[in-house]
Amino acid sequence: MRPFDYTRPDGPADAVALVADDPGAAYLAGGTNLVDHMKLGVASPTRLVDVRGLLGNRVEELPGGGLRIGASVPNSDLAAHPAVRRRYPVLSAALLAGASGQLRNAATTGGNLFQRTRCPYFQDTTTPCNKREPGTGCSALEGHGRDNAVLGASDHCVATHPSDMAVALAALGAEARVLGPGGERVVPIPGLHRLPGSEPERDTVLGHGDLITAVDLPHLPVAARSAYRKVRDRASYAFALVSVAAALDVVDGTVADVRIAFGGLAHVPWRAHRAEEALIGGPATEEAFREAARAELADARTGRDNAFKVPMAVNTLASTLRGLTAEEAR
Repeated sequence: MRPFDYTRPDGPADAVALVADDPGAAYLAGGTNLVDHMKLGVASPTRLVDVRGLLGNRVEELPGGGLRIGASVPNSDLAAHPAVRRRYPVLSAALLAGASGQLRNAATTGGNLFQRTRCPYFQDTTTPCNKREPGTGCSALEGHGRDNAVLGASDHCVATHPSDMAVALAALGAEARVLGPGGERVVPIPGLHRLPGSEPERDTVLGHGDLITAVDLPHLPVAARSAYRKVRDRASYAFALVSVAAALDVVDGTVADVRIAFGGLAHVPWRAHRAEEALIGGPATEEAFREAARAELADARTGRDNAFKVPMAVNTLASTLRGLTAEEAR
């Protein structure tokens, strides 16, 4: 047991000041990721600053027709919210695909976005890991690589981002509201999480002390017809091998609008801009869906254990869009 201090500040600004001034401090919300890593010896904060009771725990309407999600809204509550289920079903489905019912009751919106991008070697302190200990090497490059990234990886890290919720938020073009030592700002999703490059220890573009206070969903009519499909080894409590968040609008057989993001393929939730551009204005057909997926994956780099991810991603995107097209026709 490593000793640590526990603090419950009076407000978000106090919490930011405490963490920003203490290099060993970390925010505690639901604790579903951080506490696990403390038990494993992966994380050793010297101070936990409890923010769960300081941040919003409601889903509120925005003037432009979008929604604002408080950072302390539990994943289970967000998935069940009537406005989310009706206007952004992809987000509700993604949340319900994550973890387990017990964990969804504890996990928060803000905490979900802060969970560590990781592979099995990151959580095994007996092995080298550039993300856990920069400069020690990446065990996954030559080790077990079934889960490794095929897009945007580097020689320093090939881990994939674990969140399902974040994949849906990337497809929807959500924004994170961030309070930091320098004040408030808005960070787009995608854009919040970063590719590993030569600094895989940095999962996001945020600095020490930055705190997500809310997530804003834009007014997005296409999102009303959306879906999340996750391919994994078991029915629950498993990260995605490949997942797809997609929203689709078809008019007279032509794709009028589409939003796509992949999970399980990269160090970040991967917004599929190339696939979207290939589809908009074209026919809503099986072959078009597959060609768009292949275009998005043209730069994929695979190893001996994870080459299956490319055809799996093509099939998963095609089946997801095919299902949405069928819904449109009904």
